[in-house]
Amino acid sequence: MRKTAFARRPGAKMKRSQLITRVRAALGRPATQTDAAPSSELAAHLALGQQGETYAAAHLVRAGYELVAANFKLPVGRNRRGAVVNAEIDLIAYEGATLCFVEVKTRRSDWFAAPEANVDLRKQRQVARAARVYRRMFNLTGAPYRYDVVSVVLPEPTEEVAEPMPRVELLRSFWTDAKFRKRSWADAYVD
Repeated sequence: MRKTAFARRPGAKMKRSQLITRVRAALGRPATQTDAAPSSELAAHLALGQQGETYAAAHLVRAGYELVAANFKLPVGRNRRGAVVNAEIDLIAYEGATLCFVEVKTRRSDWFAAPEANVDLRKQRQVARAARVYRRMFNLTGAPYRYDVVSVVLPEPTEEVAEPMPRVELLRSFWTDAKFRKRSWADAYVD
């Protein structure tokens, strides 16, 4: 019998960590994530996002917003396995008395699609869930609130222009909670 990474004696139980180690070895991947070489592509992607959030925060302050928090992480529930599910809100700010939950989307170019196109229904649901938990956590359930999106386009530096100007656009009230509320059967039949 030929030995493979999965070969073991019949009837023996394997621990989950041992199985993961063997699968990683069979795939030619490091045993742990810390052994892996850092990905410069991922780091560049994260740096672009952080740079976009910095421009977005500055734009909001110029527009009269009062920033409360940036990259606010909070637990929003548990998954089917019982693990805690965390969510993140990019920027939280007040415009007057209105609490604004701001999602920031950054791209190098809007040639294919605008950055705000990535704020799809799934992302809206995630931000709305996190905002609901935030409002409960700080007892702000009765306060007026809305969801804004800041679209940032940061062009690549070229030989002619070393630091191109970013294009920042604020989209107020990008979506509402109405589409996520549960409806009763009577709502469909009310005239």
